[in-house]
Amino acid sequence: MRALVLARPAPASTDPLDLRELEPPEPGPDELLLRVAACGVCRTDLQIAEGDLPARRLPIVPGHQIVGRVEAAGADTAGWLVGDRVGVTWLAGACGRCVRCREGRENLCEFATFTGWDRDGGFAELATVRADVAVRLPDAIDDLAAAPLLCGGVIGYRSLRVCGIEPDGRLGLFGFGASARCAIQVALHWGCSVFVCTRSEVEQARALELGATWAGGYDESPPEPLTAAITFAPSGDVVVAALRALDRGGTVAVNAIHLDRMPEFPYDLLWWERCIRSVANVTRRDAREFMELAAAVPVRADFEVHPLADGNVALQRVSSGAVQGAAVLVPS
Repeated sequence: MRALVLARPAPASTDPLDLRELEPPEPGPDELLLRVAACGVCRTDLQIAEGDLPARRLPIVPGHQIVGRVEAAGADTAGWLVGDRVGVTWLAGACGRCVRCREGRENLCEFATFTGWDRDGGFAELATVRADVAVRLPDAIDDLAAAPLLCGGVIGYRSLRVCGIEPDGRLGLFGFGASARCAIQVALHWGCSVFVCTRSEVEQARALELGATWAGGYDESPPEPLTAAITFAPSGDVVVAALRALDRGGTVAVNAIHLDRMPEFPYDLLWWERCIRSVANVTRRDAREFMELAAAVPVRADFEVHPLADGNVALQRVSSGAVQGAAVLVPS
């Protein structure tokens, strides 16, 4: 099979992914073998490729937003049949035994593994996934549209849960990339007023088109104090800007796997029981609930399509900010 392989992290501009011919993977007893139909390209893939996230395993096939169909199934995969349509997320597996797993918070499992970081992902023609973390996809969302929802959409949904926003609340979104564009659609569906801060005037206009009450820059203050906020930009300065806009008792959820330094800020910004919480990974519940919700709302992601061989081009476009929405690789 053809696959894009990262052997050594390097800047996206140097084409760190090699297109190789590999032996097809064999599914284990608890795994499904998938024929990949589409795989989204995430900023986390870029951070792994460039080394901002230290490699867990090399060489590795990146890609954790996989849509595919079951080609073969292992022995312990009850409920799945050849031909079934499957989605794969960042969560590749968890121990199932620790306190966090028993609480349904396998995203915090000390032994959790992640797709495209610990095990080969979907920048390939074939991929394997543990059957217990595979996601059934609603028929209402086609392959290309589903792929970018499996990370940005799911983690955006978890961020909404972590920040505690409720219907009719005032939600701030700081940064307006692919994940925030999914989150705003869910928040508006819940009846929230949404205020968007981003340095891009194009993204500000897009936010207003999607239904935001207000959009401005990071140096501007939303016209009303926020009930809750989510930051998507990997910048500590943006976290502080969100905290500054927050009402008493509100929470800032930090949606970033990698964040630059947190600047010093006055305690007064935290006073009145304001809170900062990180958003770490996703759970199976997050994925399954969100994909059903995405079909019902419906949530739609903007995306551009690239052939598998152009994986480095897609990474470079993500790195430069040229992608409007998300990039999706198609093996065939």
